[in-house]
Amino acid sequence: MRRLHLTTGGESHGPGLTAILTGLPAGMRVDFDLLARDLARRQHGFGRGRRMQIEKDTAEVRGGVRGGETLGSPLVLWIQNRDYVSWEKIMGPEATDPHLVETRRLKSPRPGHTDLAGGIKYQRHDLRDILERASARETTARVAAGAFARMLLAEFGIEIKSGVRSLGPIGADAPVPTWEDLLQVDETSPLRAIDRGLEPEMVRLVEQAKEEGDTLGGAVTVIAHGVPPGLGSHVQWDEKLDGRLAQAILSIHAVKAVEIGAGVTASQGFGSAAHDAIERTEDGRWVRPTNRAGGLEGGVTNGEDVVITAYKKPIATLRKGLPSVDLDTLEARTSQYERSDVTALPAAGVIAEAMVALVLADALLEKLGGDSMREIRSHWEATAAQQRAWPG
Repeated sequence: MRRLHLTTGGESHGPGLTAILTGLPAGMRVDFDLLARDLARRQHGFGRGRRMQIEKDTAEVRGGVRGGETLGSPLVLWIQNRDYVSWEKIMGPEATDPHLVETRRLKSPRPGHTDLAGGIKYQRHDLRDILERASARETTARVAAGAFARMLLAEFGIEIKSGVRSLGPIGADAPVPTWEDLLQVDETSPLRAIDRGLEPEMVRLVEQAKEEGDTLGGAVTVIAHGVPPGLGSHVQWDEKLDGRLAQAILSIHAVKAVEIGAGVTASQGFGSAAHDAIERTEDGRWVRPTNRAGGLEGGVTNGEDVVITAYKKPIATLRKGLPSVDLDTLEARTSQYERSDVTALPAAGVIAEAMVALVLADALLEKLGGDSMREIRSHWEATAAQQRAWPG
């Protein structure tokens, strides 16, 4: 049974965003610096739009924490949208200005975005009613909630990092990175590239895309280090941890593919070159000299690093537009431009970290049980002792 559940609410240009995370145990110390740091990391990156200059995201805790410790009750977070002051008469929940609303109406859907499909589904003629919630602005709430999942994992020695593996064609043939590779990622660099030598070329490509009114995608790799064996399950399809992780990653805006470990390369060769040999150390640990499986076998963690790569398509909002149709006239028209990024790959890595943290924290609580940190720690120690003794 799942322990953690996240619900987010709010629109891109509405008053703000809310995150409600249920299932955190009581007695977990809250690292407010980590929370602020992750929100700042999400806003970082070369190729971001002007919105990142307007917002300075901070999360206000409105429930579930007292005196720096979780209470076991739902965690409630509020993130104000500073840009709302310019949109209140357009996006206000009560009264709006019809003239201003019409000036910002979206009626020429963007190919690759949710505009058209959402408009048809919800029968909205102003596609702003769709784009506002479909905007990646929502991921701010995910990162804030994910920071608390990261705090819980850290209590048990589990760390998570990410980096940009490729941008467009640059780095597309790079091998699957390791934890040691991600330790070298410069969080302050323009693109948080795993291979620092590729970053100048990546920056030039972003500049070219910006000049041409175009956008870029690429790949980011997330690694969770220190994950114990035994999280997840093989017994039901929806309990397989690799499936749960893949769903979480694919829920990130513009992500169209997920790779676990060296899954793509493994699919292109023989089984003898695809799997990881099993070894047992003198101190009783089960280890692998390679990690092509990405830390997951049969939906269960095997004790190696969990390695996930997310492939993000180019952002659907292009300044130069794409062929579309006007909803009023039903005639051909170029899609409308809505302020956006050229690329958001550095932020995508941070968002993916948050999603991986939420899924792994859920699986950890599912495995260990308990309502308080004291109880969960005792279960952790007992489980670790049993695993060390197995198969004795």
